[in-house]
Amino acid sequence: MSLFAILKYLVNHPLNKDNRWGAVLRFIKWQIYIRLNAFPVIYSFTDRAKLILRRGMSGATGNLYCGLHEFSDMGFLLHFLRKDDLFCDIGANIGSYTVLSAAHIGAQTFSFEPVPATYEYLLNNIYINRVNNLVQPHNIALGSQRGTVDFTSTLDSMNHVAAPGDTNKITVEISTLDDVLGGRLPALLKIDVEGFETEVIKGASGALSRKELKAIIIELNNSGARYGYDDSKIHETFISSGFEPYLYDPLTRTLTKAASFGFHNTIYIRDIDFVKDRLKNAPPFKVLNKSI
Repeated sequence: MSLFAILKYLVNHPLNKDNRWGAVLRFIKWQIYIRLNAFPVIYSFTDRAKLILRRGMSGATGNLYCGLHEFSDMGFLLHFLRKDDLFCDIGANIGSYTVLSAAHIGAQTFSFEPVPATYEYLLNNIYINRVNNLVQPHNIALGSQRGTVDFTSTLDSMNHVAAPGDTNKITVEISTLDDVLGGRLPALLKIDVEGFETEVIKGASGALSRKELKAIIIELNNSGARYGYDDSKIHETFISSGFEPYLYDPLTRTLTKAASFGFHNTIYIRDIDFVKDRLKNAPPFKVLNKSI
């Protein structure tokens, strides 16, 4: 992403609109810091959660610049989840969503990150928040069957199941969500697996069929084409399972029905009245000194 695109994103982020220069200053200070220091920083993510950030984490540092990098989706998680829920973070990377679920909400969390080096960062974020008792981390990929699969390892948050032409590959274990859950019932899934969503969903048919699963946050940006998949088929699977696509505004706590999936994350919801009630009655969270 170009410098201009980054700055445009920062100043237009919903949490930065009342202090655009503050966002730019945070960006500049971080760029200076990482050029002078190799040490990680413990960042106060929300009023209840911390995140360890270090040089090279191009995705996770969006939280430093903007409070909540993926504002709509992270805000939905923070307003929807409750302590008695089970959340699955599929494609966890360093654990931003895992930390919000376990450290801020106190929900049971299954977290999946296949790249060993990134998995170590995930573990560090679990430990720094002292939520070992709430999180079950898994150093595996998820798909439609058990076995092994080649995976890229040097692309930070863009790592993915290797496709023809990919280099710097490692071999990782792969399983299915249904096998790992063993009958446990998640209320919310977050799926961000850079195009491998079709295979993940094939291995999650049991969880998908249960009424306890109320919502799915998923990135559908046509990257499934690298494996020969059509993301519209995932949309059709969700619709046939009783889900509908929505956009969420955490500032007003309102859901807006979407015509289809977007280029970035889409929130699919089942039992809309139940979900709306939770969103309305959730306690506020604090990020960047704002109560939301």
